[in-house]
Amino acid sequence: MGIISWIIFGLIAGVLAKWIMPGRDGGGFILTTLLGVAGAFVGGWVGVRLGFGSITGFNFGSLVTAVIGALFLLFVYRLISRS
Repeated sequence: MGIISWIIFGLIAGVLAKWIMPGRDGGGFILTTLLGVAGAFVGGWVGVRLGFGSITGFNFGSLVTAVIGALFLLFVYRLISRS
């Protein structure tokens, strides 16, 4: 059940990242979801390393780090897809 909840959490983070950084991306909803899930993992990992939260549990700090991770991955994706 933990992985499913992280996917849902990543979906929320991906949608929020797309809302914060709108633009035309080729992948649409599926790519946004995948970037959100990956961003949730990356943001969560970095957040734990910096002492912003724990690896388990969902709270506002976890959401913020997940959205920041998704924004970073969305930014990198846009840089790569342009070239």
